[in-house]
Amino acid sequence: MNVLILGSGGREHAFAWKLSQSKKLKNLFIAPGNAGTASVGKNVEIGVTDFEAIKKFVLDNQIDMVVVGPEDPLVKGIFDYFEADNQLKKIPVIGPQKAGAQLEGSKDFSKQFMIRHNIPTARYQTFTKQTLRDGLAFLETLEPPFVLKADGLAAGKGVVIPTTLEDAKKELTDMLANAKFGAASAKVVIEEFLKGIELSVFVLTDGNSYKILPSAKDYKRIGEGDKGLNTGGMGAISPVPFADEAFIKKVEERVIIPTINGLKKDGIVYKGFIFIGLMNNNGDPQVIEYNVRMGDPETEAVIPRIKSDLLDLFEGVGNGNLHEKTVEVDERFATTVMMVAGGYPETYEKGDIVSGLELVEGSIAFHAGTKQDGNNVVTNGGRVIAITSFGTSMAEALKNSFANAERIQYKNKYYRRDIGKDLEVYFK
Repeated sequence: MNVLILGSGGREHAFAWKLSQSKKLKNLFIAPGNAGTASVGKNVEIGVTDFEAIKKFVLDNQIDMVVVGPEDPLVKGIFDYFEADNQLKKIPVIGPQKAGAQLEGSKDFSKQFMIRHNIPTARYQTFTKQTLRDGLAFLETLEPPFVLKADGLAAGKGVVIPTTLEDAKKELTDMLANAKFGAASAKVVIEEFLKGIELSVFVLTDGNSYKILPSAKDYKRIGEGDKGLNTGGMGAISPVPFADEAFIKKVEERVIIPTINGLKKDGIVYKGFIFIGLMNNNGDPQVIEYNVRMGDPETEAVIPRIKSDLLDLFEGVGNGNLHEKTVEVDERFATTVMMVAGGYPETYEKGDIVSGLELVEGSIAFHAGTKQDGNNVVTNGGRVIAITSFGTSMAEALKNSFANAERIQYKNKYYRRDIGKDLEVYFK
């Protein structure tokens, strides 16, 4: 099969790395890709939302499947674009149709979906600039901390959690009246704060049947001890020690099955990944959010643990026979440590030379924000390299990831040295 992956981050490098191992693969293309994806496939200079250029490339190169990495093309309707085109409609797109992508594209839509289908989630209300005063009043009915979410896509940074009522009111005003997140915060969802510990559960579905993939926990804040600004993700651990068989069974019964059935009931065609952000509240799962693609950097910890042929699983999604496939999982721990540019998630430099990649031993260096510049690999994003390692224990895997993060050098490199620290209690 000839496969095209859309995207340029660590998630897409992990997909490309795994798909390149498939016996079913003939040619692999990544648009636009990065310096890492170039080592396992061919990069193509096409933007992920340039549907016409994607169509031309797909037809010219006899592409048999398109795997969508990021959320943007899904929210903009790439599935529907293929479906509506006689030349493209037989080519499977791994990702939901536009209506399904609203689970991530609109926080308000996703909360309504959860309420409608009795999926456990936090109490909430949605406000606009016109109803700002009502929003400020609603904040007064909640206990701190407060959860404020921009309704639209904000590159993983549209959630703020103020700890005082005064800060919450200031943030809400900033988001609605001053367009802090641009059009994404034209509507803001205010939720009650859920107490507990977070994790992510990933599901692959053909719209009828589904496979539950390994769970993971990611680390969103830039600073150690989970302090500072939200980022796209600073690291991940898989499996999550408290997400045992009994807990995942609850997730399946209370969240996954109602979600799949809800999509069908609402007439939404959904063929791809469902990322379920959960809170473990004293052993009870509650949904924080949905994403309609794999998470990043969770993908870099989850995909290496899947022993099965990923292209075979994707074929099951495209053909509607996923129930016939099996997902075999590596029982070992996989830990991902994200190396970022100095200044990220605020202003940072690009174009700094990355050295030491050839010194990486016993880990996989997934490129997140890099590009090839002549003979050099240079930084090309806020998150630069994701180091993933296996271990029979979480501690062993982390030791490998941290050791290799030290070997890689670039100007002002930074990574969190406390990934997994909060989970150590589960191993004592």
